Amino acid sequence: MLEDKVLQEDWLVACRSSDVGEKPIQIMLMGERIAVFRTSEGVHAFKDLCIHRGAALSLGEVKNDCLVCPYHAWEFNTDGDCVAIPQLPEGRSIPKKAKAIKYACMEKYGFIWINLGNNQPELFSYKQFETEGYRNVIWGPQEVQAKPPRIVENFLDVGHLAVVHEGYLGTDSHREILDYRVHWEDDRIYTDEIAIFQPDPDGTGVPKYVYYTYEILRPFTVLFTKIDKETDQTLTILLTIRPVDENKSIAYGILTYSYDPGLSDEEIVAFQDMIFAQDKPVVENQKPEELPLDLQVELSLVCDRMSIAYRQYLKEIGVLLGTA
Repeated sequence: MLEDKVLQEDWLVACRSSDVGEKPIQIMLMGERIAVFRTSEGVHAFKDLCIHRGAALSLGEVKNDCLVCPYHAWEFNTDGDCVAIPQLPEGRSIPKKAKAIKYACMEKYGFIWINLGNNQPELFSYKQFETEGYRNVIWGPQEVQAKPPRIVENFLDVGHLAVVHEGYLGTDSHREILDYRVHWEDDRIYTDEIAIFQPDPDGTGVPKYVYYTYEILRPFTVLFTKIDKETDQTLTILLTIRPVDENKSIAYGILTYSYDPGLSDEEIVAFQDMIFAQDKPVVENQKPEELPLDLQVELSLVCDRMSIAYRQYLKEIGVLLGTA
C-alpha cells in the first residue's frame, strides 16, 4: 500500500455504484488490490487476498451474504470472519486466524467510497446531488498516467480554458482573467465568482459571460459551479480521483444540472470525455510529475490563486502522494 496517512484515513473513490453487481470486482487503490462486493446488507471491501493460499477473493462469488474464495471455497462473512471451511472434518473448529482484512466502505452519490484506515470520518457534502429537480449524470472512469494532484489542479485552473478548450470553454479573443479572491472559512476553501467568456454556454449559439466558482472538498475531490445569470441556469461538476498506484490515476465525476440541457446522458458524457481528452496529454506530460508545494518552484500569476490555495491546503494537511 502506498504510504500516506492522510489519504489512508480519508474516503477515496473506488468505483461507480453500477460497477458492483452480483459478482465481486477487483479494484486497485493506493497500490492495494481490493475486492469489492455487494450483499443484502450493502457494499463491502476486503483486501483481495485469501489468508489460506493467497487467492484473489475478487475471483470468487457471493453466497448466502458471504464472499466465497474461488480456490478452496472458504466463506467469509461481511465482518471478514471465516464461517465455513469445506476441507475441515465435521466438528473441527475454524482457526481464529482465518479472517479477511476488511476496509470501511460506503455507497453514496453514485459511487463506492473506501477508507483504508478503517476510520469513519464524515464524507463531504454534495447537496446539489440530492436537490429535488436537479439532474445528475455520472462520468468516468477515465484513466490518466499522472498523479492525482496534477489532475485536480488542472480542473481548478481557470487560465487554460480559452487555450486548451478554445471554441468550447473559451475564445482566443478573451483570455484575460480578472482578479478574484479565495476564501478560507472553517472547512471551506472556495473562490469568488470568476467571469469567463464562452462562445456558446447555453446552446443558443450566442457568446456571453458565465460565472465560475471553485471549491476544494477533500485532497482529491473538488467542485466547480457555472452560473448563467441571464437564464439562472447552474451546472455543477464534482471531480474525484482514485489513486491507483504511484503513477496512474482514475478520474470520475458527477455533472449536476438545475435545468434541462437538451442532451441525453450519453451525449453529456461524450462531451465531457472530449474536454477531458484535451486536458489529458498536457497533464500526463507535466514536469515534475509531483505537484510542487513550494510556491517558489514554479511561477504563478494572480489568476492562479485557486491553484496556490490547493497547494497550500495539501501542504497544511500533510498529503504526500503526488506532491513535492
